[in-house]
Amino acid sequence: MVRRAGGAGVAADTGSGANTGAAPGARAAELVEGFEPENELEAAVAADPDLLEGLAWGKPRKSHPEGRICNHVADLLRAIDARDESPARRAQLRFVALVHDSFKGDVRSFLPKSGENHHAMRARRFAERYTGDEVLLATIELHDRPYAIWKKMRRKGRLDEDALDEVFERVPDHDLFLSFIEVDGSSEAKDQDPIRWLRGEMEGRGLVPARHGGT
Repeated sequence: MVRRAGGAGVAADTGSGANTGAAPGARAAELVEGFEPENELEAAVAADPDLLEGLAWGKPRKSHPEGRICNHVADLLRAIDARDESPARRAQLRFVALVHDSFKGDVRSFLPKSGENHHAMRARRFAERYTGDEVLLATIELHDRPYAIWKKMRRKGRLDEDALDEVFERVPDHDLFLSFIEVDGSSEAKDQDPIRWLRGEMEGRGLVPARHGGT
């Protein structure tokens, strides 16, 4: 796959053979089961060939047995449907769901998966074409950071407080951030421990209301 998320890109590593590609003229609704745009922003990004190609990328793997990104997005949209969200929050969650993982195929495996070569940053760069809303952009860019911090904590036996604080300082809407991470991790294939840990950290800091009566 050769695409340029946000106009900054370079040729992606295609050595994995995971990209099946989007058929010429494919529509998002043909890739993402049940999807129909609910607003102008969704319609705009869903018509972008770069997003369509990204949605068609992927193959089954441990944390994503559903395979292609479009199948993961369809699962997330169904999870959002099941939540009692306001129209505005629903729109935010849906936009992030559409974009957040759709540039994994652009990550070059022979370079560190960080900075501009991280799939979440590439997704942010794409989203910047369509919105300047930092609430959405930060959620997209940082959605994987808590999991990385949790893994480092498990490996080293101590929490990197500075790294976690930096994430929370950069996120404008903590409730949206946590809500999306919970949606993104709602499949049975995902480990729920890091999500419970993140909610606990955010509740303990007073960033989100405490949830009573279980998860």
